[in-house]
Amino acid sequence: MKLATLCYVFNENKVLMLNRNKRLDDMHKGKWNGLGGKFNNGETPEECVIREIAEESGLKITNPKLKGFITFPSFDEWDDWYVFVFTANEFTGELIESNEGELEWIDWNKVPQLHLWDGDKYFLEWLHQDKFFSAKFIYKNSEYKSHTVTFY
Repeated sequence: MKLATLCYVFNENKVLMLNRNKRLDDMHKGKWNGLGGKFNNGETPEECVIREIAEESGLKITNPKLKGFITFPSFDEWDDWYVFVFTANEFTGELIESNEGELEWIDWNKVPQLHLWDGDKYFLEWLHQDKFFSAKFIYKNSEYKSHTVTFY
């Protein structure tokens, strides 16, 4: 089991996206994604997302909003991934060069046109709702199969 965070940092109508194009061993290679990553021992979801955003982008987010929780059974063919999904609208700092890929502020309306994981197109719509979501996304051999969601 892997615990991780995923965050979409907004600056007005743009969102910071990461084109995962630098690491050859990256299972996300070639895809666009929000920022985030695996927990360190003892971290809360909030501590993890703040640290990950700083490491990957150079930005210091404040007041991240927990929007949902996603279960990805056997996502990397071995482990279940449990992902806390955040948004952030408040940050300081300047973008740095990321080891993960290329960072770019993308117009929110253009995000669905990017090369995303197929399931992302569903939950990205939920980020601006006033409800918390808990979802399960099923992938087999990196191919989206189905999802279920409960809103609270």
